[in-house]
Amino acid sequence: MKRPPLLLVVLDGWGHRDDPESNAIASSAPYFRELMGRYPHGLLHACGAEVGLPEGIMGNSEVGHMNLGAGRVINQDITRINAAIASGDFFENGALLEAMEGARRDEQNLHLMGLVSDGAVHASDKHIVALLQMAKKVGLPGGRVLIHALTDGRDTPPRSGVKHLARLEQACATEGVGRIVSVIGRYWAMDRDNRWERVQKAHDLLTVGVGERRDSAIVALEQSYAAGVTDEFVEPTVIGSQDGTRIEAGERLIMFNYRADRVREISDALSNEDFRSFERRGNGRPVITTFTQYRSDFPFPIAFASNNLSDMFPDVISRAGLRQARIAETEKYAHVTFFFSGGKEDVLPGENRILLPSPKVATYDLVPEMSSRAVTDAILAELARAETEVYIINYANADMVGHTGDYDAACQAVAAVDGCLREITAAVNAQGGLTVITADHGNSEQLVDPESGEPHTAHTLNPVPIVFCGAEFEGQSIRPHGVLADVAPSLLQVLELDQPEAMTARSLIQ
Repeated sequence: MKRPPLLLVVLDGWGHRDDPESNAIASSAPYFRELMGRYPHGLLHACGAEVGLPEGIMGNSEVGHMNLGAGRVINQDITRINAAIASGDFFENGALLEAMEGARRDEQNLHLMGLVSDGAVHASDKHIVALLQMAKKVGLPGGRVLIHALTDGRDTPPRSGVKHLARLEQACATEGVGRIVSVIGRYWAMDRDNRWERVQKAHDLLTVGVGERRDSAIVALEQSYAAGVTDEFVEPTVIGSQDGTRIEAGERLIMFNYRADRVREISDALSNEDFRSFERRGNGRPVITTFTQYRSDFPFPIAFASNNLSDMFPDVISRAGLRQARIAETEKYAHVTFFFSGGKEDVLPGENRILLPSPKVATYDLVPEMSSRAVTDAILAELARAETEVYIINYANADMVGHTGDYDAACQAVAAVDGCLREITAAVNAQGGLTVITADHGNSEQLVDPESGEPHTAHTLNPVPIVFCGAEFEGQSIRPHGVLADVAPSLLQVLELDQPEAMTARSLIQ
């Protein structure tokens, strides 16, 4: 007899907050509230130490999906790198030393590129300071350490870049090493949805010096703000003299973002001899070192190797002979595949991946529903085929639209997903299945910064909901509080599969 379907639906950026003020989740998800009233539900910690991050650091999609799939709390890259800095191991890192000593030996510039931010989602400003200290220790001439700064405004307040760049300039002065030679918003340099026209602007800045000219990084941001352009969207800008600051063929480049998904495209453009997505300018390919593995086929030295995670939830169900479908739109496709699988690219036996293109718009407040309709249609079609037992699904809307800080658009985004949930749960219930709905981190439940009154565009520290929607769970209860890692053991209990020893979290089902 075929097993009824089990769906894990991850509502990206769908946090829980009691206060309804500037809370798109509270105002625009009546069906979700109905589910919470009808079925057993609880709250899960999705930030800080409970997901393997430093205390007080907000969660993110990579961390969230990895914990959801792992069934154990995974020490994240930022935690491992911070520990290496504290112990001193960072300054003896072989890959980093090779890049720095090679630049010194060949009398070349050393380029450092990454997000300059304290958001701690993709990069940490503490890490670039450690790189400056290491460059000084290695003996690199201070003027030959060139920083290509990417500004945030998405995981940080939209006009906080001035503060972050000022701190970096102070660190350069304190260490006597390094100078900011280019600035560009992450919108251009950190695309992940094949918007190659954006990536081309970043590439041309880095390799040719195409951009506006400003005397200092601070002036660049202040003038950008005056023109109504905030950190995320800062236009390509060359700082000071262009001479000798471009990334040239054979020069060493350390990319210090530790999260992979938003630096894959620019890495490919900078390094791949067979790259064809746009016509490149510049003098050839640099020698790149990356903090973490950005893609399995990239040949770069890696400073901090990935966690070798086994016995993830997808591994267990694949070994059990169950078929699984991973369904998402392109903005979150890596999260239900690469990250949910523990940083592994391989497609497992019995696994089917369904990718729906995200809308090609400048910002998602212009199309708040995004591709939720296409995602839902794909789910319903798979359910109708009745060939798959387990589904891993992501709805991107509450996160991607929440990042714009547009409350009205976020409400529309949440409402669109809410309508999709109604259709999905009806179809699953008709087959006697179970829909487990949760989230990876918060976002759209807090759209105004309570201190500044400005739009809140970053993730939050709030817990996320979880609800078990199915006839067999009506009238039951679950543990009211848990962590994201508790989800995988819960799903295995539903499937009546043994929990592997590597999964140290506990099922929420009582």
